[in-house]
Amino acid sequence: MKMVVYGCCAASWRRCVVMSLRLLFLLPAGLPVRSQGESQSDNKQMDNITIRQGETLFLSCSQGDFVTHTAWLNRSSILYAGEDKWSVDSRVSLVTLNQDEFTIKIEDVDLADEGQYICAVQTSSRPRTTSVHIIVQVPPKIVNLSKDLVVNEGSNVTLMCLANGKPEPAIGWRMLSPSDDSLSSDSEVLEIPFISRYRAGVYECTASNDIAVDTQTVELTVNYPPSVSDGRDVGVTLGQRGVLQCEADAVPEADFEWYRDDRRIFSDFDGIEIEDAGAFSKLTFFNVSEADYGNYTCIAINKLGSANTSIILYEMTSSDLEQTAFENSDMLEGPGAVQDGNSGTSTVFTPTCLLLVVLLQLLLKF
Repeated sequence: MKMVVYGCCAASWRRCVVMSLRLLFLLPAGLPVRSQGESQSDNKQMDNITIRQGETLFLSCSQGDFVTHTAWLNRSSILYAGEDKWSVDSRVSLVTLNQDEFTIKIEDVDLADEGQYICAVQTSSRPRTTSVHIIVQVPPKIVNLSKDLVVNEGSNVTLMCLANGKPEPAIGWRMLSPSDDSLSSDSEVLEIPFISRYRAGVYECTASNDIAVDTQTVELTVNYPPSVSDGRDVGVTLGQRGVLQCEADAVPEADFEWYRDDRRIFSDFDGIEIEDAGAFSKLTFFNVSEADYGNYTCIAINKLGSANTSIILYEMTSSDLEQTAFENSDMLEGPGAVQDGNSGTSTVFTPTCLLLVVLLQLLLKF
């Protein structure tokens, strides 16, 4: 039969224990219950025991000679009375019971196991008790974290991180990727006012106490309108292949449109191909004609805005090619000459190959 001790709030804990043991052990009704002012020599208080959540707790008390009854109690419940288990908790079991020692264990300790435990021993003359307070430490666990965020540039951002643990964990934030030590917080909240595109990245929340550390991350995406790099004019001879390139920085990625004057250009039209790849767009002429020379506009667009740049496709004449070849030869014969490390002599690359290319282009033109 299980016995649970109720109604102890009005009396001292010692009185409750002795009253419970009288019922349990059928002690004589005349056995005195000591008042708080009497000797406490038969009631021992052990040092607190600190244990981590999930570990196994061993509770032990000495028996001595002439022991008639003994029990382990937790708050208002009897765990073991001698060899008889009164607790319905499968984690509680008897380890040792003999003339010298009475030991039980509680496996997989949890926070609910924290509190006062008492070993009550009845000898042939009088009872005695040994009490101990159990403190359960719990590693930190992040229980509430801001979700990944997508915001527009200029918005105010608040990141929240809440954690449980015992001792109470310290919580902090930092910008993990790209790393930025200047953007951090030693509290549950990280405030980022008027966020810029350079604050986009991965943020880490850390919860730590004396037991362990728990970390989780939040990814912050910052949307902003496109900005386009200045276009670079391109010179191409008639009949040759020409390529115009456009680069845009934007989140989300920009869509590209190409225009000649006010007319939009589409791929596979008049020997033209448009190829978009991420932040780049390429307009290719496979066989440049007189009609292809002119001013082209690249426009980058996303949901937050647009930007554009102009690129001129111009004709490169034979004299332009010769001038380019001459400039390249000067570069090769100047400071850029290759030095032979063994002999100390310089090896100069002549522009012969470039002149051959120019002549070949002129022959093809005519």
